[in-house]
Amino acid sequence: MSSESVGGILGAVVAAIVLVVAVMFGPIGQYGKPPKPAKVEPAPAAAPAAPAAPAPRGPVIREVPNQ
Repeated sequence: MSSESVGGILGAVVAAIVLVVAVMFGPIGQYGKPPKPAKVEPAPAAAPAAPAAPAPRGPVIREVPNQ
């Protein structure tokens, strides 16, 4: 037996093992799996407290005179 035929046989054995493991664990990623259920949270009860705070404003940009 030459080293090339031994390498071919070992390569075939490794390829077969990889295929068996791939079939056992199934598809990788989301493909083939059921979609995850969306998490539904109930709306919080409205509190009769203070009014809502004003929305935060962005940075104020003022013109600077050239000197």
